[in-house]
Amino acid sequence: ISANRWPRVYRQSRAAWGDTAAGIEHIGSTSVRSICAKPIIDLVLGVKDLSALLRQNPLLEQNGFLCRGQDHPDQHLYICGSGDFITHHIHAVPYRGEAWNNYVNLRDYLNSHAADAAAYAALKTSLAAQYADDRKTYTAQKSAFIQALLAKAATWRQQTTA
Repeated sequence: ISANRWPRVYRQSRAAWGDTAAGIEHIGSTSVRSICAKPIIDLVLGVKDLSALLRQNPLLEQNGFLCRGQDHPDQHLYICGSGDFITHHIHAVPYRGEAWNNYVNLRDYLNSHAADAAAYAALKTSLAAQYADDRKTYTAQKSAFIQALLAKAATWRQQTTA
């Protein structure tokens, strides 16, 4: 999917969650204008009550959203796609909580700081080549860099909203 089509795919995905969402945002690499991304759109779904969301899993599954369980504390991962082709990762988190803020702040920071976005893209490209068949290590190797970006993004957000 070309970069200019991601916003339309996001809008279509947003409609599927209806009243479940207190907020939903397009996040991840596909939401950063200047960097490479795998062909999967990432969304953060902010909910006021995760247990209420989980009770809706049978209905969500009927509509193509499969819950893969809790992948981090207070965060549930949903996927969407057909067969082996996953098109969406939906990260359900408490609305306006730490995870929500991290996702949104990082996206906005990278879209506003081209040099850091380029450095992140270069790291991703290098790690993807090095760990093409080892997603767990690829993700772990990005962790320290992402933590540093999250700290910059939080500081930047505080300065831009002050």
